[in-house]
Amino acid sequence: MTELDKTKKVVKKSSRKGVVVSDKMLKTIVVRVDTLKEHPKYKKRYISSKKYKVHDPEDKYQVGDVVKFVSCKPMSKGKKWIVTE
Repeated sequence: MTELDKTKKVVKKSSRKGVVVSDKMLKTIVVRVDTLKEHPKYKKRYISSKKYKVHDPEDKYQVGDVVKFVSCKPMSKGKKWIVTE
């Protein structure tokens, strides 16, 4: 193994799956990802949601579609994800 191989950083791309809630921007969709969480003390389960701005180069996804997206190099201040499926 060379020194170049030792210093090479492996970037693991995180992926998420969610529902499109807005497609009004050009080449950008807003996707809501819901996660089920449990309160640590009371053990009640609840749904927490977060919205992500995702790059859609072909502008083919509409509101209500389920999409899968991965992280990428930042394209703007809020857009750091790109659609895969």
